[in-house]
Amino acid sequence: MSYVIEMKNIRKEFPGIVANDNITLQLKEGEIHALLGENGAGKSTLMNVLFGLYQPEAGEIIVRGNKVKITDPNVANRLGIGMVHQHFMLVDKFTVTENIILGSEPTRAGIMNKQEAAKEVERISKRYGLAVEPYAKIENISVGMQQRVEILKTLYRGADILIFDEPTAVLTPQEIQELIQIMKTLVAEGKSIILITHKLKEIMSVCDRCTVIRRGKGIGTVTIQETNHHELAEMMVGREVNFKVEKTPAQPKHSVLSVSDLTVKNSRGVLALKGLNLEIKSGEILGLAGVEGNGQTELIEAITGLRKVDHGKILLNDSEITNLPPRKVTESGIGHIPEDRHKHGLVLDFAIGENIVLQTYYQQPFSKHSVLQYPEIYEKARTLIQDYDVRTPSEYTQARALSGGNQQKAIIAREVDRSPAFLIAAQPTRGLDVGAIESIHRRLITERDKGRAVLLMSLELDEILNVSDRIAVIYEGEIVAIVNADETNERELGLLMAGGHREREGEA
Repeated sequence: MSYVIEMKNIRKEFPGIVANDNITLQLKEGEIHALLGENGAGKSTLMNVLFGLYQPEAGEIIVRGNKVKITDPNVANRLGIGMVHQHFMLVDKFTVTENIILGSEPTRAGIMNKQEAAKEVERISKRYGLAVEPYAKIENISVGMQQRVEILKTLYRGADILIFDEPTAVLTPQEIQELIQIMKTLVAEGKSIILITHKLKEIMSVCDRCTVIRRGKGIGTVTIQETNHHELAEMMVGREVNFKVEKTPAQPKHSVLSVSDLTVKNSRGVLALKGLNLEIKSGEILGLAGVEGNGQTELIEAITGLRKVDHGKILLNDSEITNLPPRKVTESGIGHIPEDRHKHGLVLDFAIGENIVLQTYYQQPFSKHSVLQYPEIYEKARTLIQDYDVRTPSEYTQARALSGGNQQKAIIAREVDRSPAFLIAAQPTRGLDVGAIESIHRRLITERDKGRAVLLMSLELDEILNVSDRIAVIYEGEIVAIVNADETNERELGLLMAGGHREREGEA
């Protein structure tokens, strides 16, 4: 069997941790090969070795039958290897074309020729079905479109082996389907793809084979047609995973959060919420379902004090919190797992231990007479890191050094540990593996059973249906329906999310 890539017995160490321990991965020409593992299992590290960002302590890399030493990404590019990173490496103020050609600018008589570059970008984008606007600025295009730009960057440089690092972590369901089609087109054009992921549904739908790693060690490689998602999950986490959320019926009591006639503008000054009304009770999980961009983000930002309310009221346990500063909102009894963990969830240059007390660092025992008490801070951090299985070398490690999934687990640990009266969970399992998702769902239900009110915002409809007790559907800034989770399905929710009406009983 000939392979375009062979990584044999790769070992990569960091201070205090072996990230890759004797791992082997072999990529066939023209296949989509999944690299599956838990958060922090070593997937991205292994691919960063292949792309030349890290140098391994042991092992060898063979590209198209030739043993190579990939000392940096430029060497990887010359070997036809391109990488689409999980966190996009784009310059917001530059155009699509400027980002794609950055570092490989075409020149004529020593002068950069942007028009020629834009034509080439357009030609490549049409060939692979990657519709982009060459002159649009990155700051003005969607996340899904930005990802297409990242893919085009690799194709512009002539890559025929592409590494996708968690490519669907920040995409909407529609964008995920578009990406899957793009990957199929790329393979049909002769490319070979390594897909780093922990989403079993995507692996089963698009991949040919799958290599599983767990805690830095290779577990095995399987053919997708000969396995199923239960077996893959067990290989990944080392135990059987329950995909069905076990819970008793909700026992809702008094109103905890009440939103009435809420009007809020988005960042462009356009109305995002139009007289929205919503009530969430203690002892229930209310799911918020909607196509991205219909006001979910603005609603959560308005409740948490991150966005100004133009009209209407927000009451928490009968006390008005409308337009309070974020700290006052937090102190009133609201926990917030934010949608964007880097923008609103973490200070990436702080230690993970410091991030875990971001909401309470100024209170005792973490602060006395305005002086931080680091022994108490790190003791608390150690406890939560263990309880929530945050994979980190230590509590002193910078937050930016953790995998996206472990960053998310640290935020969830911080917010859930305070057991606030009202918990907002916005995309709480984004970037998490199936084992961690199972754990987070259990914790949300535990909070509900303590009598807390939980607002779950997710773009994953199966998560909304599985975890919620009631589901509020938001469309164009208004709540258009509220249904019981056990009395609806994905089809009906999809119809409501698109602005349709609820199906009457007996309708097909």
